[in-house]
Formats: sequence, structure tokens, C-alpha cells
Amino acid sequence: MVIKCSVFIAASVDGFIARPDGGIEWLHRPEYETTPLNGITYESFIATIDALVMGRKTLEKVLSFSEWPYEGTPVIALSHQALQLPAHVQGKVEVMAADVTTLVQQLANRGMKHLYIDGGQTIQAFLEAGLIDELIITRIPVLLGQGLPLFSQFGSERELRHVGTDVSENGFVQSRYQVA
Repeated sequence: MVIKCSVFIAASVDGFIARPDGGIEWLHRPEYETTPLNGITYESFIATIDALVMGRKTLEKVLSFSEWPYEGTPVIALSHQALQLPAHVQGKVEVMAADVTTLVQQLANRGMKHLYIDGGQTIQAFLEAGLIDELIITRIPVLLGQGLPLFSQFGSERELRHVGTDVSENGFVQSRYQVA
């Protein structure tokens, strides 16, 4: 059974997905929130997926938000450590310790067809295993200078096919690629 793995992520122009401390406040400036996005919106993307797969660090960041942003979407958290999930996400988050290839096979066996892969280390692990089919990257018009990179400097070369690019009035540049 074939399963599609997609990345939908924002990054600074210099390639960071978060500040060194994991902070992502720079993504939520008022002028970003009020401008319509050209391209694929988060809402239209999330409507196409069967589950979201993220790493422990990404889960910890999301748990710091005032509300759970993935209501109605199954979330798989990759962790080799035991995790204490807060009550408000019990039954919404499943913790799994499998390697990414085994995980994808297990989720395909459950009938899942499209996974949203999120979090820097998780994206890198899926890329390294050759499991990412599609990258949707929205560049935010800011240079962070340092932080958590979207791509590791230790990964393997990957050929990409450009599918399209959309530019929004607020300076967001969203590019879509298929991984060859």
C-alpha cells in the first residue's frame, strides 16, 4: 500500500523554522495574519491528510500553545522516551517509537494514505529515509540569523521537481516541490 508523505512548513528566508530556543513568535506578526495567502492554505492542506507525524520537541512546542491546533486530526508523536501527555490531548496523540520506515508501513496498514510530516528532525529523518513525496515551503520575509534549520547539513542530496510558486502581498513566497 502506497502512502504519501508531505511537508507543509514555514521558514525564514535564511532557512530557519524556529529561533535557537524553539521560539516561533516571528511567524505570528499581525500583518501576516490579515493578508490573504496565495497558494495552498493550511486549512486546505490539513483537510487532505489522515494523520500528522511530529517529533517529541515539536509536540512539546505545540503543547505550549493556548489551545490544541489539531482538533479532529490524529497526531502521531515520535519518541523513544516515555511521554506524559496532558489530559486535554489524551486520545488525540499517539506516541510511537518505531523508525520512520516501519512507522509509515504501520500507518499504511491502518489504511492511512496521506501523512503530514512536521518538525525539523522528523522531516530530516523522513527525507533521509526517502519517504517525503512533497515539500510545501512558505518563506517568511525575515532573516533570523540563527536558529533551528529546516534542513540538516548532514543529509543526502535529493533531486526536486518544482511544481509551482505563489507570492502573497505580505511577502510570503510559497514553493511546492515533488521529491524525485
